[in-house]
Amino acid sequence: MSNPMSLLSASEAASQLGVTTKALRLYEQRGLMAPGRTPAGYRVYGPDEMLRASEIVTLRALGLSLEQVALVLGGEPQRIDSVLGAHEASLGRKIRELADSIDKIRELRAGLACGRRGDTSAGFNAAFDLPWPWGGERFELREIPSLNYIIGPLGSGKTRLAKRLAETLPDAAFLGLERGGPAIASRLEADAALKSRVKRTSTRLITEGASQSQDLTALLVGVEADPRAALVVDMVEQGLDQATQEALMSYLRQRAVTRAGPLFLMTRSSSILDLSVVGPNESIILCPANHSPPMRVAAYPGAPGYEAVATCLASPEVRARIASCPQAA
Repeated sequence: MSNPMSLLSASEAASQLGVTTKALRLYEQRGLMAPGRTPAGYRVYGPDEMLRASEIVTLRALGLSLEQVALVLGGEPQRIDSVLGAHEASLGRKIRELADSIDKIRELRAGLACGRRGDTSAGFNAAFDLPWPWGGERFELREIPSLNYIIGPLGSGKTRLAKRLAETLPDAAFLGLERGGPAIASRLEADAALKSRVKRTSTRLITEGASQSQDLTALLVGVEADPRAALVVDMVEQGLDQATQEALMSYLRQRAVTRAGPLFLMTRSSSILDLSVVGPNESIILCPANHSPPMRVAAYPGAPGYEAVATCLASPEVRARIASCPQAA
C-alpha cells in the first residue's frame, strides 16, 4: 500500500502533471487509470497512478486521441506500431501542409517587397512521367520559383530528373559537366551582347571574392545566354572554390528577385545550397536514395526530407576531394 505521505490529491496531481482535474477525471472515465480513494471517497494519486497519468499526458501531447492512447498503453506491440505509424503519417501530412503555407507566405512577402501583389507564381510549371530509375510515375512542379536546387545521393537519379526537366520546360537548356572548351570563346566572340553581360557579371563576382576561371566563364555563359528561359545546370560547383561559390550564389539570389527564368542547380555543396539562408524565391527538390518519387523539401529542421538533404551536402573542400578521386567518375 502506498505511503499516505506520497499520495496526492486530484488538484495536486493535476498541478504536477500540468493538466486540469477535469482531464484526470476523463482519463478515469475512459478506463485509462484508476486512482485510489480516501475513506471519505476523495481521489488520491500515488506513485503508480502518477506514472500512468504521466504516460497519458505525454502521449496526448504528441497529438494522440484518447482511443489511440488506450491502444498504445494496453495493446499488443504490433497494434501499437500500427497506431503510431498512422499518427506519424498524419503528422507528416500536417507538416507538408504547413510547409506549403510557409512557402506561400514567403512568396507573397517577396512579391510585396518588389511591388507585386497577389502574384505568387513564376509562370513556369512542369509535368512529365519520371524516367528510370523510377517507375514512370507522373511528376508535377507547380509555381516554379526562380531558384531551385536538385539534390540527392549518388545513384538517386537526380541527373536524369534534371535532363527531363530541361526537355519539358519551354526553351530550357541543360548545362552539363562538359561545358568548357574552345566553343565558349567562339560563342562569346559571335555574340557581343552575351559577351558584355558575361564580362559585367564576372567583374562583379571577382570584386566579391570570386576567382576567374574557365569553369566560371562557362557557367556564366549559360546563365546569361537567355535570362528569361529556364536553365538546368549539372553540378554547378564544378571547378569553383568556396569564395567563388559564395559570390555566385549571392548574385543568383539577387537575380532570382527580378523574376528571371528559373534556374535548376544540381549540387551537393553546402556553399551552393546553404540551408540557413534559403529564401522565398527558392525551392529544394530531393531525389531520395530509395528511388521514391522526387519531393520538394522545406528548408527547416523537422520538415519531411530535410535531414536527407542535409546529409547529402558537404563543404567545398570535401566536394573537391571527392571530384578529384578517380573512383568518383
